[in-house]
Amino acid sequence: MARINLLPWRAERRKQREREFFAHLGLAAVGGLVLVVIWAMWMNLRIDNQNERNAYLKAQIHQLDQRIAQIKDLEKVRDQLLARKRIIEKLQADRSKMVHLFDELVKTIPPSVRLTQMTQQGDNLKLKGVAQSSASVADYMRNLENSPWMSDIQLGQIENKHADSQMPYVFDLKAKMIKPKSDDGTNGTGGSGAVAGTGKAKGGQQP
Repeated sequence: MARINLLPWRAERRKQREREFFAHLGLAAVGGLVLVVIWAMWMNLRIDNQNERNAYLKAQIHQLDQRIAQIKDLEKVRDQLLARKRIIEKLQADRSKMVHLFDELVKTIPPSVRLTQMTQQGDNLKLKGVAQSSASVADYMRNLENSPWMSDIQLGQIENKHADSQMPYVFDLKAKMIKPKSDDGTNGTGGSGAVAGTGKAKGGQQP
């Protein structure tokens, strides 16, 4: 009976399996390396994409900051314009007041009284002058009280200085400007009061 030696075939089979194993292992390593490279490239793409988005957002935020700064500048300009408008309106109102003020000063002052100084702070007035007598100052105060544009008439002081033989009395008054409720009605009252007061001042004038 013939005998067959199977050892060389088995060794060859074992070597072939080892080669196949290492080949499969190499393929797996190469595949894993390829997958790692692909994953790294994909992650880099995602990182680049996110960086681009961040850069875009930063650019948009910078533009918004510039617009906000422009809006703040425009608000400052608007506030300045509104402040100028209020000043202009106040000046226009004060101009009208000044016209009425000088008109009332002319209407109410008696011939026996002469003003030497007038100081205005807002609606508050301080008047200084000279008069022939204390009665002339009293007439002047009555005329101011009858004026629709004046109120709170207060006598600061009156003194006989004898500096001027015609008008020896020196006085100072305080008054407050007001706006009449009705120009038509009050102006007529103010005019009559001023005329009446002037008449009293003339009657009380001392030679």
